[in-house]
Amino acid sequence: MSRHLENFEVKRNKHYKAVGLYNKGINPNKSHEKLTKSERLMQGVAEWTSFYRSRPDIFVEDYLGINLKPFQKILLFVMNHYNYTMFFACRGLGKTWLTALYCIVRCILYPGTKIIVASGTTKQAMELIEKIPELINLSSTGMIEREIDGSIRTSMNTSDPNVIFWNGSWIKITASNQQARSKRANILIVDEFRLVDPLIYRNVLRRFLAVSRQPGFLRKEEYRGKKEYMERNQEIFLTSPYYKYNWAYARYLVFVKAMLQGKGYFVCGLPYQFAIKEGLTNEEQLIDELQEEDIDTIGWQLEMDCLFFGESEKAYFKTEELKDIRKIAFPIYDREMQNIIKNKALFEKKSVNEIRILSCDIALLGGDQNDSSVFTLIVGKKTANGVRYKRYVRNIVSCQGIHPETQALMIRRLFDDYECDYIVLDIRGNGISIYSYLCRKLYDNERKIEYMPFYSMNEFNDPKLAAYHMEEEYEKRIFTVSPDEELNHDIALDLKDKIINKRIELLIPKEDARELLSQEPWFNKLSPEEKADFLLPYMQTNLLQTEMVLLERQEHPRYIKLKEQAGKRKDRYSSLAYGNYFISILEKDLTKKVKDVDISKLFSYRKPQIYKK
Repeated sequence: MSRHLENFEVKRNKHYKAVGLYNKGINPNKSHEKLTKSERLMQGVAEWTSFYRSRPDIFVEDYLGINLKPFQKILLFVMNHYNYTMFFACRGLGKTWLTALYCIVRCILYPGTKIIVASGTTKQAMELIEKIPELINLSSTGMIEREIDGSIRTSMNTSDPNVIFWNGSWIKITASNQQARSKRANILIVDEFRLVDPLIYRNVLRRFLAVSRQPGFLRKEEYRGKKEYMERNQEIFLTSPYYKYNWAYARYLVFVKAMLQGKGYFVCGLPYQFAIKEGLTNEEQLIDELQEEDIDTIGWQLEMDCLFFGESEKAYFKTEELKDIRKIAFPIYDREMQNIIKNKALFEKKSVNEIRILSCDIALLGGDQNDSSVFTLIVGKKTANGVRYKRYVRNIVSCQGIHPETQALMIRRLFDDYECDYIVLDIRGNGISIYSYLCRKLYDNERKIEYMPFYSMNEFNDPKLAAYHMEEEYEKRIFTVSPDEELNHDIALDLKDKIINKRIELLIPKEDARELLSQEPWFNKLSPEEKADFLLPYMQTNLLQTEMVLLERQEHPRYIKLKEQAGKRKDRYSSLAYGNYFISILEKDLTKKVKDVDISKLFSYRKPQIYKK
């Protein structure tokens, strides 16, 4: 960094050229008393401009009247003096706020600066401009608003949101797509750049930086074409770290290598400990989150520890494989949530060619206090040839420390709300207690409904189940499982096969879902608690992915054995694997039905006519 602290006198002389003092025959070292008032004014402009350009953090505090924390001062300096900056930060550290402040500083100190903010979506890019009114309110001098041409709040509400400065500088946003090719800029800011298509970045966004800023003195003959007076354009990348398969990781490695070689690259990552130290987040709140039983370990590593994630070499399920099947945009919700949704087009009616499975992994009796029961909704839709089902995991519900009878009631409610056809139930430990309640008539006091008893479809596998069959009227809707080494081997193989062949799909990531749902007017009117409830299925799917990539294959001469890491769980994986395996069993019946078809009935023909001569 020290090499960027250029000699002040050298910088000052450059700025004398910028304001035209040399052209007027003025020597910067000439006695101050021999200058005219106008010359003294211009010399002061040059002196202060070069000083503030050298130390933008002091400019912020002196001219804009905004107090900064030490790390913010350093990052402002870095952004102004390095050609390429990559800034990873934990949630709540204010990277977008700080970058918006830098844009203001740059636009004021370098007249005619053109800044374009790009991101995966226009809305995400818009977040940087939305920070500027907040900065205007923070400015104790009021100088930010005075530097802006027109009302910032008015320009933000147009179809082309932008911020225009009186000195010719501007900040604009753009979507990251092929239609953005004609734009030009001196500074490109790519916010949440992991979401941007790398080809769009290289072929479209980066091409914005074709022309450097053109200060007035460069038009004079004596400076025209001289490279030492040409400013370098800048690129700034902002994001939270992500999985190592994403192009952001490869780009990060490029920055690290170039920075170590002393080039004009800078990269840093600031984890949650930094936010605590600077008083930007509450330490007790973060500790509570870390101790929650359903914490997304990988999500915390990415969002708060500021670290990229890559699964171990022993991982049976790979992150990139799971990423490719996360395609479902909208879950199937229970009755209470459905009543809140105003856009009925989001509802998907059950078709005649689909089955719905509620697969249940039950917490063991006497198990660890973190054990949870998990109920997974899997929709199976027949393929075109009618011999297979494609799986769609449309919701995941978990509960902890709930009485078996209450869990049985939850299962029956979800069964009806999701219009399910079958229940897959793990009957080890506490599961057998829940089975005993499902075999009885259950009365729902809240909904005023009596549920019919359900019995096992495969009770011949476990004769002990007959002891729970006491009702005269019942339906065989439950497929019971008692996992052993062989079954665990089979379900692991079967689920891996469906993932690799993309015959199963999961809900999109929570971050993408939040962006998608924010486009629904009814969603934006909900309370924070209701919004969290709607995002819960996506969060549960994130947790499912975390569980799966942390499962490691253990050495065994005969079976595939998957072991969770110390302190981790695999409840969601087990629930999904049981349901997927049951659908594979149903597929065998589909294949059998096709084979049993009388082929002669598939063709129509008429009795031949015989002509006699």
